[in-house]
Amino acid sequence: MFITLDGIDGVGKSTQIERLINYLEQQGHETLLVRDPGTTEIGARLRQILLQSDLELHRRTEAMLFMASRCEMVETILRPALANGKTVVSDRFLLANVVYQSVGGKVSPDLLWQMGRLANGGVVPDLTILLDMPARRSMERIGNETDRMESRGVDYMEAVRQGFLQQLPYSSQSTAIIDADQSPEDVSRELLASVAEVLT
Repeated sequence: MFITLDGIDGVGKSTQIERLINYLEQQGHETLLVRDPGTTEIGARLRQILLQSDLELHRRTEAMLFMASRCEMVETILRPALANGKTVVSDRFLLANVVYQSVGGKVSPDLLWQMGRLANGGVVPDLTILLDMPARRSMERIGNETDRMESRGVDYMEAVRQGFLQQLPYSSQSTAIIDADQSPEDVSRELLASVAEVLT
C-alpha cells in the first residue's frame, strides 16, 4: 500500500503524517515514511538547492530536479519497500511537482504528468490525500519562516492551492480532500476514515 499526503505548506501535513503512521502500525502494518524531495542523499542535496537556496531556476529546471530526486527515491527505497510488503507513506509526491511547477503557465500540467510518470517508473500511489486550506490561513500559520516556494507570496500560494484541487483526480485511483482549517483532531478523524476505506 502506498499513501501520499499533500497540500500547500502550513496545512499540518507533518502532524497528520505522524498520526497516520501510528494508526497504520496499530493496525499491524510495517510502515516506511519518505519525504519528497529528500530521503536519499541525492534527494537531500537537491532539496537544499530547490527549497533553501536563492538560485533563480526556470520552472522546467525545477521540475526536472524534483523528478530526479523522486526517481532515485522510487528506485532505491520506495519500490523495494513495497515489494517487501511495507506500507509506504510519502510526504508529497508527483502531484506537488505538477502543481508547483505548472502554476503561472510556464510548463503545462499534462507535460509534467508525462515526465513524472516516466521518472517514477510507473509507481502510482494507491491513495492521495489532499489537506486543503485557504492560502491566507496557511501563510498565517507559517509566519516568517518561508522557503523559496513560499516566499513567492499568498497569491502564488492560493494559485497553487487551486492547482492541487484541479490536478488531484489525476494523481491516483483513490483520492480524498480533507478540510485542514479545523482542529487537528477533526482532520485526523476524517483522514483516518479515508485511509480505512482503502485498507478494507
